[in-house]
Amino acid sequence: MTEIPEHLLKRAQAAREKAASEGGVAASSDGGDSRIPEHLLERSRAAKDKSAGGQVAVADKAAAVVAAAPLGGGVPVGAGPGGHTQRLLTVVKSGSIQDVKATPVDKVHTWPHLLAVEFVAALACTAFLFFFSIFVNAPLLQLANPNQTPNPSKAPWYFLGLQELLTMFHPMVAGVTIPGIALFALILAPYIDRNPSNKPEDRKFATSLMTVHLMFWAVLVIIGSFFRGPGFNFVFPWRDGLFFEL
Repeated sequence: MTEIPEHLLKRAQAAREKAASEGGVAASSDGGDSRIPEHLLERSRAAKDKSAGGQVAVADKAAAVVAAAPLGGGVPVGAGPGGHTQRLLTVVKSGSIQDVKATPVDKVHTWPHLLAVEFVAALACTAFLFFFSIFVNAPLLQLANPNQTPNPSKAPWYFLGLQELLTMFHPMVAGVTIPGIALFALILAPYIDRNPSNKPEDRKFATSLMTVHLMFWAVLVIIGSFFRGPGFNFVFPWRDGLFFEL
């Protein structure tokens, strides 16, 4: 059996005491002297008459939380333990009835939501490259001549950053130390920045690290591509020409 809350028991006890006091006041008023105004006594007598006849006022039902036990000592119909009665809404929490909104979920399954989109994007890129290669020829150079080295002799653009570092530092530093430190920092980045957020404004450390890495490498590639001429010397492309081929 459900235990009745303590505050309901206190309110029921107060209601019974109030009903008993009103009965005592009415009996004293019938015996003689009383300081209670006459209109209050009339209202009390009218309420007692309606209760005795089996009728309950609508206003009393709306205002009363706990019904008082009958004067005859009987237990009201549907009463709980100890003869206490209570409204259903005072026991059931309003949140369990009114809170019907579902908790939003910001995660979806990899298949088919992600992989389907990536597969379609891969097909679109493949089709674009296929038709582009039909109408546009690759910018190939002449056959290599082993007896003639081109001047300047440049590496592919994705290695020009390393070639540019070789003009500034010792080969051990430019080819091993600096790239090794950069790769090691990128490997440690997920363990240093453990922020679970996927919003760019919340990932300042990771964003700053990747930006510095890309800008450093982009600057070296641009210098090696457009600002290095014969002998891999520094030149101005708008004055000496462009010594770069795809």
